[in-house]
Amino acid sequence: MGNTLETTFISKKMTRRNFIRFAALSSAGFLAGCATDPVTGRSQLMLVSEEQEIQIDRENSPHQFSADYGTIQDHALNAYIGSTGKRMAAQTHRTNMPYSFRAVNATYMNAYAFPGGSIACTRGMLLALENEAELAGLLGHELGHVNARHTAEQTSKGMLISATVGGLATYAGSQSQILGSIAQGLAGIGAGALLAKYSRDNEREADALGMEYMVKSGYNPNGMVGLMDILRNMSMQKPAALELMFATHPMSEERYRTVLQATRTKYRTAERFPVLRTRYMDHTASLRKMKGAIDEMQKGEKEMGKGRFPSARNHFRQALYKAPDDYAGLLMMAKCLYVQKKFTEAIPYTNLAKQVYPKEPQAYLVSGMASLQQKKYHAGYRDFHTYQQLLPGNPNITFLQGYSLEGMGDTQPAANQYHRYLQSVSSGNQAQYAYQRLVQWGYITPAR
Repeated sequence: MGNTLETTFISKKMTRRNFIRFAALSSAGFLAGCATDPVTGRSQLMLVSEEQEIQIDRENSPHQFSADYGTIQDHALNAYIGSTGKRMAAQTHRTNMPYSFRAVNATYMNAYAFPGGSIACTRGMLLALENEAELAGLLGHELGHVNARHTAEQTSKGMLISATVGGLATYAGSQSQILGSIAQGLAGIGAGALLAKYSRDNEREADALGMEYMVKSGYNPNGMVGLMDILRNMSMQKPAALELMFATHPMSEERYRTVLQATRTKYRTAERFPVLRTRYMDHTASLRKMKGAIDEMQKGEKEMGKGRFPSARNHFRQALYKAPDDYAGLLMMAKCLYVQKKFTEAIPYTNLAKQVYPKEPQAYLVSGMASLQQKKYHAGYRDFHTYQQLLPGNPNITFLQGYSLEGMGDTQPAANQYHRYLQSVSSGNQAQYAYQRLVQWGYITPAR
């Protein structure tokens, strides 16, 4: 192995920690120059091809969905959201994109889109809506971002999001240094690691496109007005559950007035179209039965963000009393216990979460981290191995596998994992730790 490890990785750029993965795009080759905006027909700076948009989406969106506790397990509700979105996607400017729609288990309030057409809305957001036309406005807005190629345009201008997948940052050094800073990531909502942040111009364009798509799909444009009114009222209060939404989707009174004016003028004749309140309420009935539990989770996340962990724990306890098998609630409690260094108490909640949603990997990550804190390296490695099988592509898991193997005394396999990690990430504390270990073990000779 000593002949295969190179020191030149130091000059490479890390990939997963950047949303758009500059290194991957560079190796694939940018399509330099301008492209035609599929919406306006005008020339726009575009260094990312449509194929690259789809690849970026495929590589990144599953990690964000997992950070949001996975796709909801209410298959009927998810199918309803999917059918609503696909009906509207057929009316867009880019009907060829591989659109998909889902609700995720997160309780903070948001909806988001990846550049290839993967769109998600959280349970918290669905509970705030009152009819299908408002849902159409929400999904239409996200379709607007995809069709106007806002994320790809931002990428071309170098406007990237840099964050650790899943919000679980690790640190190199001693065990307490490597694992201790994860508590900071676990303490917050930590759900927006891979989300693009749009400009006010982007938001206005997405609003306009969303209205166009929803009206073409037969929805009353007042659904967009209702959505904007919900967001306008909430933005005035700015509760913790909405901080991420307004960070990624800036809200303003002007957006509300603009869609209201468009409804009264451009789309005036479409006001006879239905809002479909009853159908929406019927499809979301099971979710609304959980509103009390979700409210408690939102309060718990707010307290976590303020560092009030005992109070957060009480809210999560109340949530689990109302919904004992809720995957997100179980993991929120586990994270709350983790950041209080109650690692032994956290494990039963992660185990229950694994049973409730065995194909969703985040529970294995939290469980593995709690095991490492207790120096239970074999247990940690098993969890990280399972995570890797369920959701490959997160280099942090490769690092943690190497760290677990090192703790088990398996130097050669640990070195292999550290080497693999350094092929993707070449800066930061973890990379320094992995590099130093390979030097200490004699697998590479540092450059002089």
